[in-house]
Amino acid sequence: MAMFRWQGIGPGGETLQGEMEATTPAAVITRLRTQRIRPLPNRIQQKGKGLDREIKIPGFGEKVKAKDVVIFTRQLATMIDAGLPIMQALDILAQQTPSKLFAKTIKQVKQDVEGGETFAASLTKHPKIFDDLYTNMVSAGEIGGILDTILARLAGYMEKAVKLKSKIKGAMIYPASIVAVAVGVTAILLIYVIPVFADMFSSFGKALPMPTQIAINLSYVTIAYLKYIIAAIIGSIFGIRAFYRTEKGRFAIDGLLLKLPIFGDIIRKAAVARFTRTLSTLLSSGVPVLDALFITGKTAGNKVVEKAALASRQTISEGKTLTEPLAASGVFPPMVCQMINVGETTGALDSMLSKIADFYDDEVDAAVSNLTALMEPLVIVFLGVVIGGLVVSMYLPIFQLGSVLN
Repeated sequence: MAMFRWQGIGPGGETLQGEMEATTPAAVITRLRTQRIRPLPNRIQQKGKGLDREIKIPGFGEKVKAKDVVIFTRQLATMIDAGLPIMQALDILAQQTPSKLFAKTIKQVKQDVEGGETFAASLTKHPKIFDDLYTNMVSAGEIGGILDTILARLAGYMEKAVKLKSKIKGAMIYPASIVAVAVGVTAILLIYVIPVFADMFSSFGKALPMPTQIAINLSYVTIAYLKYIIAAIIGSIFGIRAFYRTEKGRFAIDGLLLKLPIFGDIIRKAAVARFTRTLSTLLSSGVPVLDALFITGKTAGNKVVEKAALASRQTISEGKTLTEPLAASGVFPPMVCQMINVGETTGALDSMLSKIADFYDDEVDAAVSNLTALMEPLVIVFLGVVIGGLVVSMYLPIFQLGSVLN
C-alpha cells in the first residue's frame, strides 16, 4: 500500500487535509466519502513521487524515542479514563508530541480508527514503534472494555523497562569510555611521541633498557601495520555484527554475554527482571498464557531467554509446568524457578512474577552501584599500567643518562 496526501471539504464547509494509506487514489476518495468528507481529486497525490519525494540519508533518519511512547501511553490512558473520546484524544496527542515522525504516526492511527479498524489493529501497522507486547495488551484492553486500565498498566511497565535499560547502559558506558580514552592516548604515544624519543636515543650508541626497547619496537610495529590494524578492527566489528544477525550467531553471543565476569551477572539479572515483568504485565492484562509466553520471548532481547520462553510455551501446551524449561536454560536462578512454581500452584502467577521483577530491579540497582565503585580503582590501575608504563619506559634511558654517556 502507498501513502497519499489528500485535501477535501468537511461537513461544515471547512478545508481539511491529511495523509492516508491506500492502494489507489480511488480508494482514498471512497474512504474520505465514508467519513463525510468531499475529496478534491486533483489534490490527492502519492507521497514519494516527483517533487514530493523525500530524500533520506542512511543513519540520519528520525526515530521515535521510548520516552515519547511512554508519555503518549500515559496521557492517552488519562484522557480515556476522563471520558474523552479516543479520536479526540489522539488528535490532541498528535498536536503536542515534539517528534514529527511520532505525530505523523498518531495521525495515521487516528485515520485508520476513523476508517473502522480497531485501535490495536491500527497500531500493528507501525511495528517499529508499537511492538507485539504493546498491541496485544491494547487488544486485550479493547476486548475487555478496560482500555484505560491496560494503557496505564502498560505505561507503568514501559517506564520501568526504560529505567532498567538506562541503568544497564550507564553501567557499560563508564568502562567503555575509559578504555576508549586509554586506547586513543596509547595510540598517540605509539605513533607520534615514542618515535621522537627513539630518534634521540639512537645517538646514545649503547643498548637501551628492555622496557624502552619493547616500547620502541611496539611503536614501529604499530606505525608499519597501522592500516592493517584499523582494517582488522573494522572488519571484526562488521563481522561480529553480521554474525549476530544470524539465529545461531545471536544465540552464541547472547549466551556468551551471560557468562561474562562481572557484567554477565548484571545482564542476567536484567534479563530475569525483564522476562518476569513482561510476563506478569501480559497475564494480569488478560492475555492468554501461551500468547503471553510467545510475546515475552520475542521481546526478551536475549536469544537464550527467548528459547527458554518458547520451550515453556511448548511444555505448557503439553500440560506440564512452566518451571522445568526455565530451570534447564541456566539463566533463571533456582529461587526464581521455585517462586514461579509456587505462583503456578497457587494460581497467583502474575503477582508472583511482579514480585520477582521488583526484587531483581533492586538487584540490578545494587549491582550497578557496586560495579561503579569497583571500576574506579580498576580504571586507575589500568591507566597506570598501560599509559604510565609507556611513559616511564621512555624516561628510563634519561634516568640512566650519566652511565650511558660514560
